[in-house]
Amino acid sequence: MSLNRNKLYTILLISCIAGYIWIINSLYSLNSSIEVCLIKHVTGVPCPSCGSTRSVISLAKGDFLGSIFINPLGLVVALIMILAPLWVIFDLITKRHSLFAFYRQIENYLKKPKVLVVFILLVMLNWIWNITKGL
Repeated sequence: MSLNRNKLYTILLISCIAGYIWIINSLYSLNSSIEVCLIKHVTGVPCPSCGSTRSVISLAKGDFLGSIFINPLGLVVALIMILAPLWVIFDLITKRHSLFAFYRQIENYLKKPKVLVVFILLVMLNWIWNITKGL
């Protein structure tokens, strides 16, 4: 599947909207202990991204250190949820492709074996940390 600018922007916007709905629902829900991780439900072991929602919520409440402790990937998720819609809107208004070009640069950068190995190791370390914390 070839990913063009419009597909990427559509995926990003839909994902961000869904993420905002999920975060708002989690913030105001009486039952905030709902877990949606298929890996954790099937295996009983948290995945590397388990706790990302709680991490973003902690960050939204101003608890930066708590957010990092829950799951550092939550900071990445929050950053993407803030920047992606703004960047997409900027590109659409100015008729540019700057986000798409940035995405391609990151994609090519992550294809380098040394970078990919470091990235995978960081994700695995986060996964081990999630398991040892008992997320």
